[in-house]
Amino acid sequence: MSADSTPVLFLHGFWHGSWCWSEVATRVAGTGRTAVAVDMAGHGLRARRPRCLTERPFPPESLATEVSPVADVDLDQAGDLLLSQIKEVGRGGPVTVVAHSMGGTVLTRVAQIAPDLVAHAVYVAAFMPGSGIPAVAYVQLPENTGELVGPSLRADPAVVGALRLDLASDDPAYRAQLREMFYGDVTEAVADAALALMTPDAPAAIPLGTTTLTPDGWGSVPRTYITCSKDMALRPALQRKFISDADAAFPGNPTSVAELDASHSPFLSMPRQVADVVGQLGSRT
Repeated sequence: MSADSTPVLFLHGFWHGSWCWSEVATRVAGTGRTAVAVDMAGHGLRARRPRCLTERPFPPESLATEVSPVADVDLDQAGDLLLSQIKEVGRGGPVTVVAHSMGGTVLTRVAQIAPDLVAHAVYVAAFMPGSGIPAVAYVQLPENTGELVGPSLRADPAVVGALRLDLASDDPAYRAQLREMFYGDVTEAVADAALALMTPDAPAAIPLGTTTLTPDGWGSVPRTYITCSKDMALRPALQRKFISDADAAFPGNPTSVAELDASHSPFLSMPRQVADVVGQLGSRT
C-alpha cells in the first residue's frame, strides 16, 4: 500500500451502524492505511428507538402510529455530520469515502459541497441519485422491482417519519424476509447477530432531500460503484441505472465499476473482496 494513499472513511446505510464495516475496515487498516467507520445521523450512538418497541407488554398497535424520535433528522443534518467526520479523519485533507445503500445519498451531498475533501467516492450497492432527484423517487421504479424493503416496513413513513422495521419480531417468515433482504449470502447466525445490532427506525426525511450536482462539485470527484448481483434491497438493475445516469450527466468523469456476486451486505459476506477494491482507490495526486 502506498504511503500516499488517503485515509478511508466508511459510512453505513439505513438501519445499520459503523459496526457493519468492522471486517472490511480491519483488512484495510492491516495494509497500513487509516480506516475509520462512522455512524450516520439517526443511527448508532445517535439512534433513538420508539417507545413502542421497548415497552412491556408490547403494544403492537403503536408500531404503526408512534412518531419516530428521529423523524426530524434530514439530509442536511446527515450531510453536515458526515462532513465534520471527514474533516476529523482527514485533518483537513482529502479522504476516500465508502458508502453503502442510503449512505450514498449522504456521500453525494458532501461530495457536492466539498469536492476537495473527497478523494474518491465509492458506492457499495448504494443510492447515487441524480441532480435534484430525491432518493425516494427511485424506490418504485421498474428497475427496483422485487425489492423487499417496502414489504418489510411496519409503518407508513409519512405517518411515523421513519422507515420502521420490527427487528424483534418472532414471526419466522418475517425474520426470514429480513435476512433475505439484507443478508442473503450470510450465515443465519451472523445475519441474526447483525439484525440484533440494527436500528429499527431510519429517518424518512433523508431520502426526501435533494442535492443539485455540478461539474465542479460532485461531477468532478472520481467515483467507483460496487454492484451486488444478488441484492434484494436495492435491485441490480437500479444499481446499473444509477451508473448510466451519472455517466450521461457527467460523461467526462465516468464511473468505474466493480462487480460482486453478493447480497446487499458484502461487507459481511465478502469483506476481503470489498477491502481489495477499496484498497486500490484514493491515492493522493
